[in-house]
Amino acid sequence: MEFTMGGRLEVRITPADVGKRVSVRRRSTGGGSGAEFTDTVGVLTSWNDGVVAITRKSGESVRILESSLVAGKVVPAAPARRRGPAASFPELAAVTARAWQPVESEPLGAWRLRAAGGFTRRANSVLPLGDPGLPLGEAFERIEQWYGERDLPPYIQTATGAEGTQETLCAELERHGWRREVSAEVRIAALAPVGDLDADVSAVRLTREPDAAWLSRYQRFSTPGPQVLPVLGSGPSVWFATVAGGGSGGSAGEASGEGAGEGSAGDEPPAAIGRCVVDGRWAGFMAVEVAPEHRRRGLATAVMAALARRALDEGASAAWLQVEEDNEGARALYDGMGFAPHHRYHHFRPA
Repeated sequence: MEFTMGGRLEVRITPADVGKRVSVRRRSTGGGSGAEFTDTVGVLTSWNDGVVAITRKSGESVRILESSLVAGKVVPAAPARRRGPAASFPELAAVTARAWQPVESEPLGAWRLRAAGGFTRRANSVLPLGDPGLPLGEAFERIEQWYGERDLPPYIQTATGAEGTQETLCAELERHGWRREVSAEVRIAALAPVGDLDADVSAVRLTREPDAAWLSRYQRFSTPGPQVLPVLGSGPSVWFATVAGGGSGGSAGEASGEGAGEGSAGDEPPAAIGRCVVDGRWAGFMAVEVAPEHRRRGLATAVMAALARRALDEGASAAWLQVEEDNEGARALYDGMGFAPHHRYHHFRPA
C-alpha cells in the first residue's frame, strides 16, 4: 500500500471525503524509531471532534484518532471480480428480498418494514434501500414502534463490502445505539458449473412445496407457525429438493409433482434437503441441509446440482446464496463450487 508523495508520508484526506472509500495508516504505538503502524481500508463514515471513523467491508467500524494518522488517501472502489456473473448491489438486494418474503410489510419512504411472526431475521427486518423519507433518528424511532406493536425485536438489515452498499448507514446505526448482531456473506457464481457438478442426482426429488418430511429436516422449523409455509413458498419460482433418509427416491428428472407430500418417503427425516428460487437470470439456493449421519457422501452437492439443473431449464444463468461467516464447512463446500463473495449483510438491533 503506497502512501508516499516524493518520499514523504502524507494525509491526503479531509472531512470532505466522508462517504468515500479510503486507505489510511496510523501510528499504533508510541512515536520514534520503535513506532508500529496499522493500515485500514474502508468507507470513511465520519470525521468529528478529532476522531475518524472507517467502516470496513466486514461491517466492523474502526475509530481512529486524527492525531495518530500518518498517511491517508482516497482509493477506488474494490476491483471487479474476476469470476462469476456481473452483479450490482441494488440488483442482488432486490433478488434476495424476493426470494424470502415476509407475511406483512409496510413502506417507510423507500424503506420496507417486514414482519413474519418472528420467523427468521430476514423476514422480520427493515430493508433500507433508498431514503426513509424521515430524518434517520425519527426513522429509527418509527421502526422500534412498528415492531413493538407486533411484539417483535426491531432489526435493520444492511450491507457492506461492494460498490453502493451501506457503510454510512451502519455507522449511523451505531451512533444511534444499534449494534450488529449477526453477519453473513452473499456469494455469487455462474450457474452452469453448479449444474455440471459430478453428483448422483437420481435420489433427489424436486417438488413445488415442502412436505412434512422436508420440514422435519429443516432446522429453522423447530417452532412451527402459520407464517412458515408462506415465507418458504414465497418467490417467483420455488423448488424444494429432498433426499430420502435411506438415500432412495424418485429421480430429479421425474420429480416435478406440484402437491406437498406427493411421493413422501415415509416417517424417517430426509438425509438432505434444499430450496431454490428462480428469478429471471438468478437462482438462489437456501436451506441446504444434510443430516449429520449422512454427511460426506456428496448429498449437498447432489441437491445443489439437481436444483441448478432445474433452474437452468427455466432460463437462469447466475447463482447466489448466503452463508454465515462462521460456517466453515459450508464456506469450503461453496468455494469448491465456484461461489465468490459479493458483499456481506448484517442485522442491527438496538443495544
